[in-house]
Parts: sequence; structure tokens; C-alpha cells
Amino acid sequence: MLQSLHYSIDLIRDEARHLVQKGAIDRHQPIYTLCRHIPAREWILVEAELESSGFLLRDCVADLMGREDWDND
Repeated sequence: MLQSLHYSIDLIRDEARHLVQKGAIDRHQPIYTLCRHIPAREWILVEAELESSGFLLRDCVADLMGREDWDND
């Protein structure tokens, strides 16, 4: 039995933040860069969620991540 996956915009944002923090992608790259880190069979679900949330694949990852809070050292 196949399990139905759901990618919420919050889950996608968290994944983007994680990839930026570990240096796998840059915050100034287009959102479609995420497709290299998400299985192809799941990308269609991610893409649909992004589009329904008003994001274009050419938008910057930073736009997807939204506001970031920085702790003072």
C-alpha cells in the first residue's frame, strides 16, 4: 500500500532552511534548485504546493524562507 505524502509550505520552508544552513544550496538560487534534493516522484507534490502558495519556481529560495531571526553572538 502506498502512503500518500503531503508537503505543506512550512515543511518545504524548513527543508529549504536546512539545505541553506548546511551549504547545499544558496539562498539566492531559484526555488527550483530544491528539486536536486527532493526525490523526483515527490517533486510534483512540492511543485504543486509551491504554486498553490503563490511561489514561482524562478523565485529565490530566500523568498520562500521568509523572515529569518538571527541570534546575537
